[in-house]
Amino acid sequence: MIRFQKYKLVAAITAVVMLASSCKKEFIELLPPTALTPEQALSTESDLQVAVRGAYVGLRALDYFGRTVPVLGDLMADNAYQSLTNTNRYTQFNVYNFTVADGNVLGFWRAAYNTILRANNVINSSIAASPNVNQYKGEAYAIRALSYFYLVRYFARPYTDDPNGLGVPLVLQFDAGTVGEQKPTRSKVSEVYAQIIGDLNQAYSLMTQYTNSTQFSKYAARGLQAKVYLTMGDKANALTAAQDVITNGGFTVVGASNYASYWAQLTPRTDKLETLLEVSFDAQNSQGFDGLPNIYNQAGYGDLVASDELYALYEATDVRRALYSPVTRGGIPVYAMNGKYPGTFGSEISDTKILRMSEIYLIAAEASLPASEANALTYVNYITSRRNALPIVSTGTQLFEDIITERRKELAFEGDRYLDLQRLKRDVVRSANYPAAARTIPYTNFRRVLPIPQAELDANENIRPQQNPGYQ
Repeated sequence: MIRFQKYKLVAAITAVVMLASSCKKEFIELLPPTALTPEQALSTESDLQVAVRGAYVGLRALDYFGRTVPVLGDLMADNAYQSLTNTNRYTQFNVYNFTVADGNVLGFWRAAYNTILRANNVINSSIAASPNVNQYKGEAYAIRALSYFYLVRYFARPYTDDPNGLGVPLVLQFDAGTVGEQKPTRSKVSEVYAQIIGDLNQAYSLMTQYTNSTQFSKYAARGLQAKVYLTMGDKANALTAAQDVITNGGFTVVGASNYASYWAQLTPRTDKLETLLEVSFDAQNSQGFDGLPNIYNQAGYGDLVASDELYALYEATDVRRALYSPVTRGGIPVYAMNGKYPGTFGSEISDTKILRMSEIYLIAAEASLPASEANALTYVNYITSRRNALPIVSTGTQLFEDIITERRKELAFEGDRYLDLQRLKRDVVRSANYPAAARTIPYTNFRRVLPIPQAELDANENIRPQQNPGYQ
């Protein structure tokens, strides 16, 4: 059930501060219905700043951007697979056998809606407008949009499949009811996307400040909007938004000479190099040994490695190839992804990239087709030229396929590949690295969409009849 609990002033504000120093504590406390509402609790500009920081903390949850969401984006596709020696993490996603009772699915659902709750409290605050208040509210709109964007892509069929299909529940207000909880039904996919676009328009208009790569800025919101439009199949608006970021955002694409050092830096960036948005972890705010790096790092769990097919896509001169290390695991030669996640347990410092400038160019390239192959080539080769990769020279259908492959190479292990296959309505076709029974997962397979968690069905009778097909 999507819970919207009551707050006491001290508990609400202090909880966010505590979360800023430890991800191990819960942000939302179960409090009696006589406690203050968020609107009463958030009465000053400083309160609002603390509250929006709490919304960012929500993104760090283990089953959100702390590990599960980026992992699913590659494991459920054809980039990452579970090595023969493993700790049994994400096994059911490797073999496509997850159920309504899966803990990672429930964790994802809860973490996303808890983050939405925190964003809602900032958005709905009645504090008088000021440059800072507008900035905080703009960031909250963008955080809410980001959360709904990931929820609707994993728990519903793509917009390009059926805009009128069932999406996810839209909860935009604090619930002041006596039970302190909401039991919403699922909105249409089109309604969820309309909310996401509306939130990002609000974010773009409200934000005027840039702090660092761990906080939303005006052009990070615009870049996310380009990605949303592309996912909807709206190439015209995707291109307009991407061009706005490229022309006006002030961000630059990392080049071949500083590519390795870019990934080695695990602290927030203030130079607008490459990263529009990331979720950052440090020794005080991390998942420890369970963090994202250790699912790939061979000094940690090392469960997930790169498919041979993916590794073979990189030419010998391509700087991205150096991010992978050949190792032997269980007596079998494999390729470990170390370069994008160099943080290890002990330092507990890492980050999860959400949106990079290189992707904005790739969005512009794809969105330029079929109207202008020349522009598409210009945008995509802006990236290949900065990776020491061979330029793309194809035309027609092959050019589109080459751009999609370039996305796969550039964004590998950042959680995008599966979502690309979803929006393009393509089968997942995997190599011999995967179990024989899970090498071809048709687009029509019911497990191409996650189930509404059983705990939600048990608690919310209104959503119970709306479970995704195949899981009933």
